[in-house]
Amino acid sequence: MICFFISLFWFQCENLETPDAAELIAAMAAGWNAKMIVETWSDGDAIASSIGLNVASQHANAKHICIVQNSRSESAYLQAIQESSSSPLNLPETIIAEEEPENAMKTLQGIDFLVVDWRNKEFAASALKNAAFGSRGAVVVCRNGYSRGSSGFSWRRALRDRKVVRTVTLPVTGGIEIAHVAARNSGRSEKSKRRWITHIDQRSGEEHVFSI
Repeated sequence: MICFFISLFWFQCENLETPDAAELIAAMAAGWNAKMIVETWSDGDAIASSIGLNVASQHANAKHICIVQNSRSESAYLQAIQESSSSPLNLPETIIAEEEPENAMKTLQGIDFLVVDWRNKEFAASALKNAAFGSRGAVVVCRNGYSRGSSGFSWRRALRDRKVVRTVTLPVTGGIEIAHVAARNSGRSEKSKRRWITHIDQRSGEEHVFSI
């Protein structure tokens, strides 16, 4: 199922700038069986990951919501998805955060897949700090994560009272940082429960398998 999804998504974004990172994020959302997918997006960000998440949400019958900073970013986001998609897509729901992204995040309950971009550090940090994750846990993805190290970033500090089961850094397109947030009231047995994601590099044909 995941391999089929990756092939389908590759057709959607093969002409975009960074399809490998985008298809990887989309495959993770599909593999996690996410039901509420939330991302942050700013004017000028790449759109490939957003298209992948939108495709994943439609195949999983999930909600896909994008938090943007202002109406200009909202217009740019929706236009970019429409122009970059090779087939018609249902547009994601958008929420304009304006100057208070924490309030926008608090309106969303049960997030189980969250994607932020660390190039807009304050926006990303606010989303992480105020995310209301679901009871079964969540996967959190930080794009352009290589810049996190110099800022003194810590997953455990950013996610406040939620237990982080494991983290991984992938050397893809500026670095992708991934954290698995535990389900509420989970014990140590949570660590033994892994989900395996298969990612096939469409250029080299190499298959990569990793767990979350």
